[in-house]
Formats: sequence, C-alpha cells, structure tokens
Amino acid sequence: MSPRLLTFMVAFAAFLGPFTQTVYAPILPELGEALQTTPFLINLSISIFTFVLAFMQIIYGPLVDRSGRRRCLLLGLACYVVASIGCFMSTHIETLLMFRALQAVGIAAGAVVAVTVIGDRFEGAERGRAMGSFQMMVALGPVVGPVVGGFVGEHVDFHYVFLLLAVVGGVALLSNAIWLEETRPANSTPRAFHPSEYLDVARNRQGLAIMLLSFVQYYAFYNYLVFMPRVLDTAYGLSASEKGLVFLPLSIAVVVGSFAGGRLLGRWRPRPALIITATLNALSVLLFIAVAQWSLAALVLAVSAFGLFLGLSLPVQTTLLMDLYPHNRATAVGSYNFFRFMGMAAGPVLGSWLYQDGNVALLYGFAAGAFLLAVWHARLRFKQACQRG
Repeated sequence: MSPRLLTFMVAFAAFLGPFTQTVYAPILPELGEALQTTPFLINLSISIFTFVLAFMQIIYGPLVDRSGRRRCLLLGLACYVVASIGCFMSTHIETLLMFRALQAVGIAAGAVVAVTVIGDRFEGAERGRAMGSFQMMVALGPVVGPVVGGFVGEHVDFHYVFLLLAVVGGVALLSNAIWLEETRPANSTPRAFHPSEYLDVARNRQGLAIMLLSFVQYYAFYNYLVFMPRVLDTAYGLSASEKGLVFLPLSIAVVVGSFAGGRLLGRWRPRPALIITATLNALSVLLFIAVAQWSLAALVLAVSAFGLFLGLSLPVQTTLLMDLYPHNRATAVGSYNFFRFMGMAAGPVLGSWLYQDGNVALLYGFAAGAFLLAVWHARLRFKQACQRG
C-alpha cells in the first residue's frame, strides 16, 4: 500500500470522531422537537459523546499497545457502525443518548490508532508530512460535519444523518479490514501505564497553561458549532441546508489557519506566536457578539476570523508541548487531547444554561471572558519561565 493511501485511510477513521460530534448540529432544534425533549437533553447527546470520547483515549492507549493496531481499530469501527444504526432507529432521547455513548466508545479508537500507525510506518520528514495530513483531517471533522448534516437534514428525514454515519463507518471498516496490516513492531514490549505520569505532566506550569487554554478555546469553538444554528434561526430564519452552508467558511478558515500556522513557526518564536494568535482568537468572539444579529455577511466574516485564528494557534500549541515534555510526549499529548475534549463537552452543557433566554451576548461574552483570562494566564506562566531562565 502506498504511504499516502495508508495515511488517508487511518486519518479518515480519526476524522469520523469529530465529524460525528457535530454532524447534526444544524438540525438540533428539529431533532429535539421530533424526540419531544428539552434543549438541554438534546445538547447532552453531543456532550455525552465527547466525554466518552475523551475517557476512551486513556483506555485505548494500553489496548493498542498490547492487542495491536489493526484489531483495536476494526473492533472500534464495528462498534461505531452498530451504534450509528441504533441512533438511526432511536425514537426516544434515552435511547439516542445510549447509542451516542456507544458511538464514542467505538470511534475513539480512530485517533489513537491513526497516530500510532503513522509513528510505526514513517520516519523523519515523511512522518511530519503524514502527521500534518492527520491534523488537517481531524481539524476538518467538526466543521465539515454541520455542512453535511445540514444538507442531509434539509433534503431527507434528519434520522438519515445517522444512517449516513453507519454507511461511512462501514466503508472505513471494510477498507481497513482489507488493506490495513498490523504495524506494531514484532519485538515491541508494551510498557505498563502509571497514573503518576499524568501528575508529572500537570506539574509543568507552562504545559498546564497551554492545556487550560485549549480547554477554553474548544469550549468557545463548540459554542459556535452547537448554538450558532439557533442564532441563525432566530435572527435570519435560515433553512437547515443554509445554516449548514454558514459553517463552510469556518471550515475553510480552519484549514487555511492550520496550514499557515505550521509555517508561522519558522518565522516567530512559539510562545509569542501562541499569545498573539490566541488573543486574536478571543477578540474574534467579541466581534461575533457585536455583529451576530446585525448582518449575516458580518456574522460569516466574524466566524471565519475565529476559524482562522483557531487554526493558526493549534500547531503552535502542539509544538510547544513537544518542547516542554521531551521525555513523556505521548502522555502530554494525551493530556492535551483530554482537556480539548472536555472543552468540547462543556460547551453545549454550560452553553444551554447561558443561552436559555436566547441571550447571544451572555453566551459568547462568557466564552470571550474566559478565553482572555486563559490567554493572560498562559502569558504569565511564559513570562515567569523566562525570568527563571
């Protein structure tokens, strides 16, 4: 198999995780009405998925080392397909929540296996390019999801969004079953996991500041993905497919930002680059508050600015983490992903409470304030580290 095809195949399995998180975001109001449930519970279907996805990162790590990459991925994808069919057939919110949790249990294997397979098969510059493709796919997932979900929900019954996930998951399962070979080195000796390793990661104040920043950043990101359809409903009366299209500039901006962010590091030092891009990211939330109910064109520009600065800051964060944790990088990245996923999960839950009366300024103002506070905290930790030499 060609290296490019291998990279795409495993990266696509990882892409399905964030894609599945948000694919029905534009049709959340319609889904809630059909299941006769509250906005809190329907938003909980996204948060439960994310909580389980985060927790399973810790579980799959040792499993992939001990049982092999191929077996874990195939079992995970099979679980995902079955759970997606269960979501398609759900007629009550309780059933949907159960199958959403099972979806996350299955597809959580994707990101762990993808990174491990790339690490097994590639070295040097080739590994860097493969990891770049992987990061691009993962970044695209949560923003492409609403575009696809909005289109499907507009033209066929919204339940078919879940059937689409089952079909796509089946294709990923079949292709990996046919072409993916086991990549675990034959002479590898799995290392026992020690929970104290995560405490060692938390003791680095700079690293912890970056992880807290990522939590707030993704909390704000998921405020857009989950609640912007309601803003578009209330202010502009858009259809499901039109709401999905509003997410398209966001997805393009994230891709452009992610691509440019890696090259930014060649010209700027990582710490100032992170503070500047994260500050601009936070300020773009304030811009959104100012224009969200004034002009649809201005709203799209503000959302695109958020996506651009989000994309610019992501490569800087992971690069800094690699420098800060030279001896336990995998544990550090696992912790970073856990914080990100928790931010994704907190967005819909806390946001539902803040947005009860449709108050855009309260919902996004809280996110912007927390964002700026996290940036200030990171800047303080970086400054203290420089003073200590």
